[in-house]
Amino acid sequence: MSSFIYGLSRWLAWFGGFVLAALALLSVVSIVGRALSGYGLGPVPGDFELVEAGAGLVVFSFLPWCHLRYAHATVDLLWNSYPRWLQHTMTVLVDALMLAVWLLLVWRMGVATLDYHGYGEVSFILQMPVWWGYAASMVPAVIGCVVYAWRLVESLGLVAPPKGAATAAGAMH
Repeated sequence: MSSFIYGLSRWLAWFGGFVLAALALLSVVSIVGRALSGYGLGPVPGDFELVEAGAGLVVFSFLPWCHLRYAHATVDLLWNSYPRWLQHTMTVLVDALMLAVWLLLVWRMGVATLDYHGYGEVSFILQMPVWWGYAASMVPAVIGCVVYAWRLVESLGLVAPPKGAATAAGAMH
């Protein structure tokens, strides 16, 4: 199961990278179109709306892999001076807190998706239903819930991460 969770999370990060690259290309094309508007070109209609909807999808796609790899920004100034039991306790607490925050985000995003769907709100230029962006982000967000729960189970020592996975202590298994 651990290999599946890690593989799915890695695939999700690659998907997020693809979406981010597409959004960057869209932005470049739109900016070049604006710059060359004197020659009959123009910006991509709705570029801001597409980037806005895609940005959430990208973030929710990257964060699970980041969390599995212990790649969040940290301040390690005193970490190595703490006793091993305190490091472990803090890791478990942080993983539990991250899971709680992630569950809260997913719950509220689900409520917002249903609200936007019910209101029928659409974007200004493309007239794209706003809830589509939220719904698309729900898929990686729900996968993130599973990943964050798995990381907590790992930090509690109930399952072992796959070989080569990062650990809280920075050692490789």
